Amino acid sequence: MGLTICAVSVCSISAHAFDRITGEPFATRSEVIAQNGMAATSQPLATQVALDVLKNGGNAIDAAIAANAMLGLVEPTGCGIGGDLFAIVWDAETKKLYGLNASGRSPQSLTMAHFKEKGLDKIPKFGPLPVSVPGAVDGWFMLNERFGSKSMQELLSPSIKYAREGFPLSELIAYYFERNQLRIGDYPGFAETFTVNAKTPKKGEIFKNPALANTYEKIATGGRDAFYKGDIARTIGAFMKEQGGFLSYEDMAAHYSEWVEPVSSNYRGYDVWELPPNGQGIAALQILNVLELYDLEGMGRDSAEFVHTFVEAKKLAFEDRAKFYADPDFNNIPVDFLISKEYAKERQKLISPEQAAKRVDAGKNEGDTIYLTVADSAGNMISLIQSNYRGMGSGMIPTDLGFVLQNRGEMFALQEGHFNMYAPGKRPFHTIIPAFVTRNNEPLMSFGVMGGGTQPQMHAQIIVNMIDFGMNLQEAGDAPRILHSGSSTPEGDLMTDGGYVSLESGFSYKTRRELMKKGHVLRDVSGAFGGYQAILYDSKNQVYYGASESRKDGQAAGF
Repeated sequence: MGLTICAVSVCSISAHAFDRITGEPFATRSEVIAQNGMAATSQPLATQVALDVLKNGGNAIDAAIAANAMLGLVEPTGCGIGGDLFAIVWDAETKKLYGLNASGRSPQSLTMAHFKEKGLDKIPKFGPLPVSVPGAVDGWFMLNERFGSKSMQELLSPSIKYAREGFPLSELIAYYFERNQLRIGDYPGFAETFTVNAKTPKKGEIFKNPALANTYEKIATGGRDAFYKGDIARTIGAFMKEQGGFLSYEDMAAHYSEWVEPVSSNYRGYDVWELPPNGQGIAALQILNVLELYDLEGMGRDSAEFVHTFVEAKKLAFEDRAKFYADPDFNNIPVDFLISKEYAKERQKLISPEQAAKRVDAGKNEGDTIYLTVADSAGNMISLIQSNYRGMGSGMIPTDLGFVLQNRGEMFALQEGHFNMYAPGKRPFHTIIPAFVTRNNEPLMSFGVMGGGTQPQMHAQIIVNMIDFGMNLQEAGDAPRILHSGSSTPEGDLMTDGGYVSLESGFSYKTRRELMKKGHVLRDVSGAFGGYQAILYDSKNQVYYGASESRKDGQAAGF
């Protein structure tokens, strides 16, 4: 009897939080509400660092940089200064959105000929070949110079202190450390940097990274050139040469980030903003444009009709993603065409209400991550995402620097004529995307959902959850999610047999059964549904609402 009661209880809790007094039964907690400032990150220590910066007179952009630096220490399994960065900033003074693309380019000395000589039809996941220039540090300085109010010394100080003195590891990050050791643990520098007594640190164990503290100190005192033109860049170049890689000092010294114009589509009266390619943000807009043509509220969220419609819209967007999304410096990418309402109406005609598509073609024009968001008392808001790709990245850990170089170059295609075909000095297709929502030209919501190709699907679901299904900020993130996998990829792989659909617990058996009748293949997956953080501004009451991912270690907090 005891075992039976326990089993029922555990199943109920895993699917729904039935003991909730208010709100949706699946919600894990209430939203956080505060007047003066709000921060939502994937690690509580990073959130606290952000709040400390705000309380000490810094603005949202200052706090985001400090939090990102902290996340590079406490969550190196998803981010760090060996990776890239993207951000959308709402500047309260100019009342305008600004986009930052701080992604790095491929090595100038690595050409397609090398891959052909090696007989490769794909770029390897790990090792020296997928390494591209890390853009995050330059992104910090671009943000700081344009919008910041505090010095980089002050913003990096908390992370330097924690890196030297150590911090207790959370259960989830300890798990990811162990997983990453299986992938890259044999590469030089992993044991010295990321193990304690030759083992990956366990939950509650104090982890230190003095090498990263030294690197942060050099950046804090020497500026961005200390990273891209100083000893750090020389160390990276020499290490990569030793490992048979191509990333050089010259590649580091030539790096630059770019301010870009965010792009948007209006969804039922709300302007949803993303960054243009080389990222995948406009896929979320393409999905929403198709979904806007349906009465989703009438369908109901736990219905085969809604899930089917969502999945089919996603398939259409992701075929365009595979064909068109790439570095705009190398291609004329038809962004306006792809996110137009007219194009969505044409694409919608391809969706059968009764049958899952086994294959769709792209239209014709005539990748683990962290996400954080911060808002301040002046009304500034920032949506920032940063990543190594594939957890800890390439496995290339430059000598005594304390971080891993990204493997984002894996996303290049090796097919001649592909928009995302590899070329020297080119930015690869990117999965990491920040998002923002405005209404009547006023800031409403800053949000993101980390997790590779999951991201545009979840961006669209968050918007639909709130606008069509009336959920609040926390409920929208806690609601059970839909994930379609198996579409064509920017590396040139084709979707086969329609891919498969994964549903989190909370969708009924009836919905699952009806989806299978429509021809969908259902497959259970674990840990693939992303990680959500969000801040919403309530202009009527002049307060911020914060929400954080229940599937990760995140924390939303304000004051």
